[in-house]
Amino acid sequence: MTDFAAWSRAIQTRAENVLAALLPDTGIAPEKLHAAMRYVCLGGGKRVRPMLAYAAGEAVGGDPTRIDFAAAAVELIHVYSLTHDDLPCMDDDDLRRGKPTCHVAYDEATALLVGDALQSLAFEALAHPAAATAADVQVEMLRLLARASGSRGMAGGQAVDLAATGRALDLAELEFMHIHKTGALIQAAVLLGALAGGALETTTRERLERYARCIGLAFQVMDDVLDAETDTATLGKTAGKDAAQGKATYLTLMNVKEARAYAHELLNDALEAIQPFGAAGQRLAEIARFIVERSY
Repeated sequence: MTDFAAWSRAIQTRAENVLAALLPDTGIAPEKLHAAMRYVCLGGGKRVRPMLAYAAGEAVGGDPTRIDFAAAAVELIHVYSLTHDDLPCMDDDDLRRGKPTCHVAYDEATALLVGDALQSLAFEALAHPAAATAADVQVEMLRLLARASGSRGMAGGQAVDLAATGRALDLAELEFMHIHKTGALIQAAVLLGALAGGALETTTRERLERYARCIGLAFQVMDDVLDAETDTATLGKTAGKDAAQGKATYLTLMNVKEARAYAHELLNDALEAIQPFGAAGQRLAEIARFIVERSY
């Protein structure tokens, strides 16, 4: 089995190629919108969510060619959310993935439409006949992604985040926000990748959900640490922005040492959840460690 670095590079390349094939060509009208969609989706990003989809599919013996659609769908939703989050009416950021944000490179109206179009394209990808083994499983996958993206998932978490700006949150409130804003889509990536291989037994699904919940929180803990400790060039986005905007983060509740320790607690819980998968869950374990040990 290849090492994690080689595997992750291969998955990033695969995800890039799948996205490039799904996204409309820049020569198709409306050309500006399609160029902007490709601008925000291609040539950057860690591709953590596609990696999770492929790793979860591998854990249950799924076919990677089916997982392609799930991986692309969840990444398209993720990129749409970033494009909208960066708008002046949201987080008002000028840098994403090491390059100007969509509304800076193009304009605000185009950025808004890019997010709308990417969201639609995600569901189009997941509805592809080759995306699932059976119609009932595919309907479940579509429902799962819709819920993870909406008011009881990512969009709801962003609403809580905006409402909490400048206000102190306790740990339960902070984690409620992040379970929705970040965790819902991470859990969707894991479950969609696994469901691409077919219906899941209850115990298998519960293990994957527990794993995803833990790494979703760990991801946000480390994002908060890196936002405080790492420079803009390394992050590829504006460092220190959360503190400057008065946003609630883990570092408003604990110091860096405590936050890193908490991330490792979540890592251990995630690894325990997938232990029954044995060698088939190796990639899931490696991604969990990467999330906690990353420097960007």
